Amino acid sequence: MAAHLKKRVYEEFTKVVQQQQEEIATKKLRLTKPSKSAALHIDLCKATSPADALQYLLQFARKPVEAESVEGVVRILLEHYYKENDPSVRLKIASLLGLLSKTTGFSPDCIMDDAINILQNEKSHQVLAQLLDTLLAIGTKLPENQAIQMRLVDVACQHLTDTSHGVRNKCLQLLGNLGSLEKSITKDAEGLATRDVQKIIGDYFSDQDPRVRTAAIKAMLQLHERGLKLHQTIYNQACKLLSDDYEQVRSAAVQLIWVVSQLYPESIVPIPSSNEEIRLVDDAFGKICHMVSDGSWVVRVQAAKLLGSMEQVSSHFLEQTLDKKLMSDLRRKRTAHERAKELYSSGEFSSGRKWGDDAPKEEVDTGAVNLIESGACGAFVHGLEDEMYEVRIAAVEALCMLAQSSPSFAEKCLDFLVDMFNDEIEEVRLQSIHTMRKISNNITLREDQLDTVLAVLEDSSRDIREALHELLCCTNVSTKEGIHLALVELLKNLTKYPTDRDSIWKCLKFLGSRHPTLVLPLVPELLSTHPFFDTAEPDMDDPADLQRLGELQSELAGVADFSATYLRCQLLLIKALQEKLWNVAAPLYLKQSDLASAAAKQIMEETYKMEFMYSGVENKQVVIIHHMRLQAKALQLIVTARTTRGLDPLFGMCEKFLQEVDFFQRYFITDLPHLQDSFVDKLLDLMPRLMTSKPAEVVKILQTTLRQSAFLHLPLPEQIHKASATIIEPAGESDNPLRFTSGLVVALDVDATLEHVQDPQNTVKVQVLYPDGQAQLIHPKPADFRNPGPGRHRLITQVYLSHTAWTEPCQVEVRLLLSYNSSARIPKCPWMEGGEVSPQVETSIEGTIPFSKPVKVYIMPKPARR
Repeated sequence: MAAHLKKRVYEEFTKVVQQQQEEIATKKLRLTKPSKSAALHIDLCKATSPADALQYLLQFARKPVEAESVEGVVRILLEHYYKENDPSVRLKIASLLGLLSKTTGFSPDCIMDDAINILQNEKSHQVLAQLLDTLLAIGTKLPENQAIQMRLVDVACQHLTDTSHGVRNKCLQLLGNLGSLEKSITKDAEGLATRDVQKIIGDYFSDQDPRVRTAAIKAMLQLHERGLKLHQTIYNQACKLLSDDYEQVRSAAVQLIWVVSQLYPESIVPIPSSNEEIRLVDDAFGKICHMVSDGSWVVRVQAAKLLGSMEQVSSHFLEQTLDKKLMSDLRRKRTAHERAKELYSSGEFSSGRKWGDDAPKEEVDTGAVNLIESGACGAFVHGLEDEMYEVRIAAVEALCMLAQSSPSFAEKCLDFLVDMFNDEIEEVRLQSIHTMRKISNNITLREDQLDTVLAVLEDSSRDIREALHELLCCTNVSTKEGIHLALVELLKNLTKYPTDRDSIWKCLKFLGSRHPTLVLPLVPELLSTHPFFDTAEPDMDDPADLQRLGELQSELAGVADFSATYLRCQLLLIKALQEKLWNVAAPLYLKQSDLASAAAKQIMEETYKMEFMYSGVENKQVVIIHHMRLQAKALQLIVTARTTRGLDPLFGMCEKFLQEVDFFQRYFITDLPHLQDSFVDKLLDLMPRLMTSKPAEVVKILQTTLRQSAFLHLPLPEQIHKASATIIEPAGESDNPLRFTSGLVVALDVDATLEHVQDPQNTVKVQVLYPDGQAQLIHPKPADFRNPGPGRHRLITQVYLSHTAWTEPCQVEVRLLLSYNSSARIPKCPWMEGGEVSPQVETSIEGTIPFSKPVKVYIMPKPARR
């Protein structure tokens, strides 16, 4: 007993004291980088000749330089510059100064004074030009410092009188990029400086060197691009440059005239050698039309392209571009009083010696009274007949742009566009067809025009034929005979090119729906219902007729299919969470686990389809889809917990699920207020408890929360389309196997139409499934995709098959897949910094979704002959 009491006494007075260990500061390894400036200085000091120094500088230029080392390197370069006598080395140093001033994180204002000082003392023209280029880089890096900008402009003005064209070019380039754009309210001097920049640049339009004249025009265009409104007085100077001897000057002058015409379209300008006045945009249009006949094809291409963007031109000027003869509307007509007065003042009368002899008529100088230059007449005719196909393409594109804004002009230019269908260059023919399709709403084809159009169906190019089918789908035909002619020619085309059948059938479908009144009289002949055509009953199993009927079926609207998929997911979740299925222990009711697991898997697949198979899905729908996917993952976790023994696997699964909930909160934090009483909303309230609970309790909380969470309404987008694909080739109807030697490859042509697929070059893949279970995934080349219309793509590629020898032919399945990445549509988190990597990237899931029906192809790999 005493021993027991003694023990109790010791126990009561025993005390454990824990001493906190002092935290020892961890030692950090400090790495020192060798100084770039010191290394450069040593190298330059070792150089014994200018060639060695130049070699060291070239080696240094290939190495990156940190922002903190730039200033020291610049000082070393400037120090060596002052001592160097060789101009090639100074040129390289000046070039390095310009490159270093562009370094991110370095402010080049500290080297500007030195750059200007060495500029004043430099004698070499090449080094001067390079130093001016360096100053331009400094000024571009400091756009907000007006004092530096004005100082650099003054330096450029001082060197504009240099004898070298290269120096003058760089000065003009500096003026164009750094000339003042804002007029000061308090000081009028800066406003004058703004006007002086344009005047100074304009003075060099007449420079003796064509390269300087070109640089002056480009500097003026640069001022316009930076937001400075050019003066109208520049227009007359630019017009004089259209007759320059050098094509670079004429090309830049054409562009400058176009810019001024867009700035002052309604201004009135006088016509030379006349008292008449016209709008500036009309006068500029006539001058640019004249340049379509320029001697240089580069100028002709640019002039033709600019014509298409001049939509404010008067209609009679537009129509004159289609006629080589000068219209009477564009000649100044004198009144009868003016003509009689001129005749009287001439003092000439009929002598009366000859019967019916009239007084001599006045001689009219046509060139002096024209409102438009005679060389500009028929500008588009000249452009469409040009020997260079680039000019013809530019003229076709310009016609398209002008015809889209003017229905009357579209009707008049129709004959010229139709004639371009017979061009010798395929690219020109294709562009003409696309152009006519764009203006199809404004035109109606006559029979003679339709005859020319249908002749192109004989073209050997598949792209040309399919583009023509697209054109006929949206073209207006004027007569019943035209419809019948189109039908006959399309059926001939179907016989000659069977591979075009889908495109031709679609063309016939839309051609008939567009002209119901013209097709109605042709129905007895087309359907062979007239007694004259009383023949045997046609075969009802004709695949052509079946496919026509299939095309007539209306496709399910994208919105309806999208909402039905969401409701299907919700019903699967409700069915899997039925209370009677979860009251029985898991080992006693295995069917319940299989049903819930299959439901979770199907919901996951459907949510990926909803997110990536539909175009037009907005962020509101993406949130709901991810919420549904999170519910499916919770259901999957519950099923796994009921069927898995041991706690170790559950720890990792629960931790991963809680991380996904955290990711959801971070990525969609702005949308959480719209998810009231939802599964995620309740989980976030229970998050502190879930983080400290055991796996079994986490699973129990998830199951209860899933049953009690409210149904989320899915807001439907305005326009949504489901991605689909139809494989045209291979058709899969042939019983003849494709034979090839085992170990070698055989090319299988694949032709498919894609509807509403986003970024098909990166997402569409071709899958080949062999009978033994092997799968081959092919990523088509970007050049294999064509874009015949908005929302539509065409895939024409070849798939190479290879296998070991088989004893008999078997079928392989070919289908199209849509690849996706689960993190592709997740918005960037507002809490992430620029250099932080998204944690979602680690858990992103990549997969594929089949979006076409599989086509079965017979193949037979034969054993190799020995």
